[in-house]
Amino acid sequence: MKLYVEGMTCEHCKMHVEKALKSLKGVKSASVDLEKGTAEVKTKKEIPFDIFRQAIEDAGYKLTKIE
Repeated sequence: MKLYVEGMTCEHCKMHVEKALKSLKGVKSASVDLEKGTAEVKTKKEIPFDIFRQAIEDAGYKLTKIE
């Protein structure tokens, strides 16, 4: 799935978001594309939008949508 994240501007931001996503139970992998402002996430199970939103907000960024 693809997550759209606002506020990422550098490699440090990328690492913060990837770490936050990978820490969620059920996430197999997470990879951020700074230029596109997205994160590709693979999961083992269904994870609600609010769980992703909270993890990203706690890292200091904003989740705008999931595809």
